[in-house]
Amino acid sequence: MEYLIIKTLHILSATLMFGTGFGTAFYMFFTNRSKNVQAIAVVTRWVARADWWFTTPAVIFQPLSGMWMMQQDGWTAGWNWVGLTLILYTVAGICWLPVVWLQLRMRDMAQLAAAQGQTGLPARYWRFERWWTVLGFPAFGGLLVVYWLMVAKPF
Repeated sequence: MEYLIIKTLHILSATLMFGTGFGTAFYMFFTNRSKNVQAIAVVTRWVARADWWFTTPAVIFQPLSGMWMMQQDGWTAGWNWVGLTLILYTVAGICWLPVVWLQLRMRDMAQLAAAQGQTGLPARYWRFERWWTVLGFPAFGGLLVVYWLMVAKPF
């Protein structure tokens, strides 16, 4: 019974991590395209909060619960689906950490611009936005493959 509880929480946290990440990225990406400083200020504030409240705990829980289940099932982290999952999860994390830093800076710039009644954001915001977008692709792509590996366990 304990295993099924951990497995259920593992699946739910994976869903929360990916779903929150994808949802917040969607809203931030398209709100940025509006160039509406007030809207961007609101959305970046909530994206940062969602990452701290939902994504971060799931990011921490995933490897802990996954490693516990690996140990229970007798899997080892070698050249198998487990090893590839760990590599891809690490790559996604390496991309995600700068994304979090970037979106916090972007949030601060948008908040300041909105408070000052500005109609545009500084060039630095848009440079950060480009990096934020570029880093999101390998992070999400890697997690999609991790999902498949968790389900299929192909090798």
